[in-house]
Order: sequence, then structure tokens, then C-alpha cells
Amino acid sequence: MQKIKTALLSYGMSGKVFHAPFLNFHPGFELIGSWERSKKLIHQDYPSVKSYATMEELLEDDVDLVVVNTPVNTHYEYAKKVLLAGKHALVEKAFTTTVAQAQELAALAKEKGLKLAVFQNRRWDSDFKTVQKIISDNVLGEIVEAEFHFDRYNPILSPKQHKETANSGAGILKDLGPHLIDQALCLFGLPQSVFADIRITREHSLVDDYIDILLYYSNFRVRLKAGFFVREAIPSFVVHGKKGSFLKARGDVQEDDLKLGKKPNLDTWGKEAKSKEGILHTEINNDVLIENIPTLQGNYYDFFDGVYNSITQDAIEPVTALDGVHVMQIIEAAIQSSAQKKVIDL
Repeated sequence: MQKIKTALLSYGMSGKVFHAPFLNFHPGFELIGSWERSKKLIHQDYPSVKSYATMEELLEDDVDLVVVNTPVNTHYEYAKKVLLAGKHALVEKAFTTTVAQAQELAALAKEKGLKLAVFQNRRWDSDFKTVQKIISDNVLGEIVEAEFHFDRYNPILSPKQHKETANSGAGILKDLGPHLIDQALCLFGLPQSVFADIRITREHSLVDDYIDILLYYSNFRVRLKAGFFVREAIPSFVVHGKKGSFLKARGDVQEDDLKLGKKPNLDTWGKEAKSKEGILHTEINNDVLIENIPTLQGNYYDFFDGVYNSITQDAIEPVTALDGVHVMQIIEAAIQSSAQKKVIDL
């Protein structure tokens, strides 16, 4: 099996929790090392890999794929350097800070004949996969509206300065927003227009921490919300159709398990508790039914498998640069809408 030699641009939470475990587990990847500026931590988990002192040292090494998992406002600069060095790139969300940057990276990757994927791992969450199947099975009839939430209760500012210092990549719109937006676009495609309310709600916060985005489609609407003052969460996925409704709590266990140091597998990984099952209330063949729907298994391994196939078999990336461009288009429209207090046509 061909090995894709892969390096990380940082070994903080993202590298340690979301990337390294799957790169180490998947037989098609070889984790070469990580750029580490001050704290040298990767050797504690992977003693045989390299700790690069500089990005230049990493890019000069025999590396095929580079994971750009640094703060959002560095994604464009670093991803461009990776592509210019002739390496494939996997870029964390948010893909960039502007549409123009996203489009430039997409064009550069195409020009160089390189693969460029965006790490929208939440498409492989158990809860979202279940919602996706309900919609594809058409058991709700014609969709009228959907509402997706990524809610938390956390009024305390993050200790990570890049998240709380006002910069082009900070704020909930470019942190949790890309998850919600990508999931909506994955299900429904690009909307016709966007309306948004973007606010600061935490004391002393310098960055946005509340978003309410309304996507206008021809016959239905999709609302996306995220904030830090939701102590009692409502269902994170609510979909209403002309025949019925589906409600599902956010229940994917992968992030929590990875933070506990659990190692991914292909059998039991990503299975939600039965108590998190969604509720389907609909009409099928003139019979009204209300039932719990078993949750599909989630597994971020499938995303990395898609990246592997894109490089070794020239398949389409599991989340393409164009997908990243589309998310940035919604983000830019949301910023404009909130500032002008009006609907923005795409």
C-alpha cells in the first residue's frame, strides 16, 4: 500500500486530537512529524517522528501532504507556501479569511496539479450522517425549513489568545460557523441569499460569539445558530417537511473520546448512546408514526480515507477547495448582512 508521508504545521489540540490519531491509524499515511515553535510535545505521543524547528525545514523534507492546522488568519499564507513547495495540502476550517484567498488557493492547487482539501470533519459526525440519511430517504416530504445549532454554555474567554484577539480569523463565525455552514451546503447546496445577525455577548469579548444566519432557498429556509449562553440546549438538528419532522440532539462522541486519548478503530468507533436517538414524526403510506431513529456510526477515518484516495487514485477530495470557497462566500455575505442589516444576494 502506498504511503503518504504527512506532516503537521502544529501539534496543539487540533494536531494531537483530530489529525495525528487518524494519520497514525490509517495504513496509507506515515506521520513524519510536526512544526513545533516552542513546546516540543509530539515526541511524547510519537517518539519516532520529527519535530521541525521551522516551516522551511518541514517543506524541504520528503513530505507529500501537509496539514495546515494553525490559526485561521495564517491558513492562506501557509497553505500557499505548501502548494508552492509542491506538496498536497489539507487545510483546517475556516479555509481562509476571505473568498478571494480561497479562490486563489483553489486555482493554485489546480495549476500545480496538487490536491487541496478542507478539514470539514463534521460531515462524518454520527448525528449529521443520520440527519443526512433522513433527508435523502425523503421521509419528511418536501422540506419547508431546517434549523441547525452548535450551542455551548461557556461565558469565560478562551485562554488561546488567537481566538480572543481581534483578527481576521477570530470569532465564532469562523470557528463554529464553518461547521454549520458546510453541513447546510452539503445537504442543500448554495442558497440564493443570506441574512445574518452577528453579535458579541460575553463580557470583555473582542470577537463575535453569537451568530444567527438565515439561508434563503427558493422553497425553504435554513437557520444556523451558535452561541455561548445556551445552558439548556434544544435539539441541534431540526428539520420540518410537508409530511413530518425530525429532531436530533448533537451526540457525536468522537471529539470527547479523542480528547480522552482513545484510539480510533473501524468497529465500535463513533457510536452514539441510544439515549441520543433522534425523533421522527411523519406520515408514510397514510400512516402517521412517531419513532426513535437509530443513529448511524460516525468516523473521521472516512474523511482521511477520502484524502488518501484523492492523492493515490486522483479521486475528488472528500471536501474540495470549491466547497471551502462556498463556505467563505456565505461567511462574507453574513458579515455584510449583519453590518448593513439587510438580505444579501449571492
